[in-house]
Amino acid sequence: MRMPRATITSDDLRRFAVARSLFPPTTLRRAIARMRFVQADPIRAPARAQDLILRHRVEGYRAGDLERNYVSLRIEEDTFVNYGFVTRELQALMHPRPDVRVPAEGMQAWSAAERKKAELLLAFLQSRGEVHPREVEEHFAHGRVRNYWGGSSNATTQMLDALHYRGLARVARRENGIRIYRTHQHQAALLSEAERQTRIDALVDVVINIYAPLPGSSLSFYIRRLRYAVPQWRNEISAAQKRARERLAHARVAGVDWYWPEGENPQRAIIPKSVRLLAPFDPVVHDRTRFELLWNWTYRFEAYTPAPKRKLGYYALPLLWRDRVIGWTNLTVKNGALLADPGYVQSRPPKDRAFQRELDAELARIRFFLGLRT
Repeated sequence: MRMPRATITSDDLRRFAVARSLFPPTTLRRAIARMRFVQADPIRAPARAQDLILRHRVEGYRAGDLERNYVSLRIEEDTFVNYGFVTRELQALMHPRPDVRVPAEGMQAWSAAERKKAELLLAFLQSRGEVHPREVEEHFAHGRVRNYWGGSSNATTQMLDALHYRGLARVARRENGIRIYRTHQHQAALLSEAERQTRIDALVDVVINIYAPLPGSSLSFYIRRLRYAVPQWRNEISAAQKRARERLAHARVAGVDWYWPEGENPQRAIIPKSVRLLAPFDPVVHDRTRFELLWNWTYRFEAYTPAPKRKLGYYALPLLWRDRVIGWTNLTVKNGALLADPGYVQSRPPKDRAFQRELDAELARIRFFLGLRT
């Protein structure tokens, strides 16, 4: 006789959300293979988001390791639910894409003039191999197609972005943070309806693996964002969302429907007694709706908020103590030393002596990560 499952609580979900995302540190290659997507962001405060995300999940990780090892890791820069780093297997599920603009520009179809520009730019890339964006701008501003794009210094970069999103160019590597491009071509395939569904469901599973457990509204939000990953199938995403709700494990907790991968048990999560300072885009805190449900306060990313209106700080890192996000910390580096400015939801740090010890240990890990003196 099958025993009934014990009632899942909010405490179970909170521990589950932390434990399944912050898995034991492993190698960089294995961590990326497990996550399949790592969101990127160019702000460095004190390091870029992709590095801040990976340092918790990769043993001995140093800021910049992802960029330094990019070529050997068999990964690509691409757009999934956001822009970031994806495994080549995940990228293959998303391509080839149609000739549409990048998501930030509205994803409209290219005009005839834009297609002509793309042809000229692709021919240039093919003739050069790897190309720095500066070379492209110099060529099309002063070469045989002088002022082709009206002399705009940004036009070539925008077209490179469009070719990259389309899958006709790839990021071969970076030089001082700048993307170096080369041409690329994804194999075209005529897929049946069942094959398209299989691909879309596989993409949904990647989303769930990264961000679960998810409340129903957040599940819908992330699946809808797959329209950026596969604009060619955007009309099929609603059906994929319905299939996901039917196959995922779920429970209603405090009036909210929650979803996670079938076969996982939220009640078995074990949380280490440690402090973590998380990137604003870390999967643990990425979904702001889930954040408020699990930790009962509002976190906001304020880098683009005018300074006088900020409440937490320019790049406030959520402060996780065991399974509770109890505050935030702004980090700066001055004269080679790490400076931490913490804030707490309850206006003061926990009284538990272990908290200060673990906070000190986390700051020591960050100094190692940044290559600073102890």
